[in-house]
Amino acid sequence: MKRAWFGVMLALATPAALHAQARECRIPERIAAPRAESAPPGERRIAPVTSYVLALSWSPEFCRSRRGSPQHRLQCGGIAGGGAGHFDFVLHGLWPETDGPRWPQWCRPVRPLSRRLIREHLCTTPSVQLIQREWAKHGSCATSNPGGYLRAGSIMYRAIRYPDMDALSRRGLTVGQFATAFAAANPGISANMLRVQTNGRGWLTEVRVCLARNFRPRRCPSYQRAAPDRARIRIWRGRG
Repeated sequence: MKRAWFGVMLALATPAALHAQARECRIPERIAAPRAESAPPGERRIAPVTSYVLALSWSPEFCRSRRGSPQHRLQCGGIAGGGAGHFDFVLHGLWPETDGPRWPQWCRPVRPLSRRLIREHLCTTPSVQLIQREWAKHGSCATSNPGGYLRAGSIMYRAIRYPDMDALSRRGLTVGQFATAFAAANPGISANMLRVQTNGRGWLTEVRVCLARNFRPRRCPSYQRAAPDRARIRIWRGRG
């Protein structure tokens, strides 16, 4: 079953699938250059990479309190507000992991990414600075090639298939039931390969897919925390 999912991932690694989770995506003609990001004091950790996590952020909830924020205009402003568009799930990042809770991060200094490379990935991760931060914090522990790192994350993001989020938002669900529905949309992924994140009020914020070192889905280790399966979950759709 894992092989089936991996085959889908490779088959979908085409530019035509780039905008799968953007209801509309229009990249502005001019985008800001990213600022360099460096490790906060004491947060640099070097460890062998043994696995990965694909983190998918639920954009409607993220933007719920940020629609007027200039910092998040690309993701949350919408077309009318000069933003990149209206998004459902977006790629938070591809995170190298190790055998334990102290994952590697900020492994080495990196330069700011080029505008060209940023532009290639704005419909996947609609934040100039978040793309830079993900490369500096996580990508630097996986490779010295920023283009390869960002493309790997985009390929896996585009391979994911999503359940009917509008229908799920209208149901009374537990976290476990939501994970089961999410997994059912992806042959080769089971609910125990997912970690669902919610905020303090029980609203969905993120889904994380646990991956082996070869990027095949795997059962999530117990030390990767998530919302409890029996907890109730709510899904904000960006409207009342």
